[in-house]
Amino acid sequence: MSTVLEAKKRETGSRSILTEVRNNGGVPANVYGYKTEATPITINAQELGKVFQSTGQNGVFKLDVDGKKVNAVVSEVQRCALKGHIKHVDFQAINMSEELEVDVPITLIGDAVGVKEGGVLNQPNWELKIKVKPSDIPESIQVDVSSLNVGDTLSLVDVRDKIDFEILNDDDYTLATVTPPTLPTEDVDSDDANLTADDIDATGEKLDPERPGRED
Repeated sequence: MSTVLEAKKRETGSRSILTEVRNNGGVPANVYGYKTEATPITINAQELGKVFQSTGQNGVFKLDVDGKKVNAVVSEVQRCALKGHIKHVDFQAINMSEELEVDVPITLIGDAVGVKEGGVLNQPNWELKIKVKPSDIPESIQVDVSSLNVGDTLSLVDVRDKIDFEILNDDDYTLATVTPPTLPTEDVDSDDANLTADDIDATGEKLDPERPGRED
């Protein structure tokens, strides 16, 4: 089921227009694509934030642009680097009967064996690119990491046949790794830590105050 977002057409032009939109509680956006002329629009920032938080950004949205409804997906989101709020969104109008390429989040599930032994689970990549009909876009793709030992790497080739979607990434695309635990650093001897240049002779050895050659 598509999530409905109310939108209004907006003016284009100088940066001051975009600033005014944001100051009035809106988010500047564009919609373009299937049977849709590129149109600048405005969406209520609070409503958009609620929808993204509750349903994510990967589903199908039904944009109601001044009464005209358009099925669309998010193609790009620009956020403020400091505060993280949404600054601009691009929507791509789609044909619901045709497959499209989308990036879907990866969710790691299971307790890795290596983590139980003290290793650290790492996730170098957070999304998979899949080809799917709009109505079948998943919120995320789950990947089980429970069999990973310390030093193991889980790549796409290891799980491709377990995922019910056409995945467009290469087989060597890394999904997860378990690295060895970080060894604690050894404490430096307190006497050595307090050495001065006068305590070291030309050979680099620590001088004994009871031995000749030392002048206090």
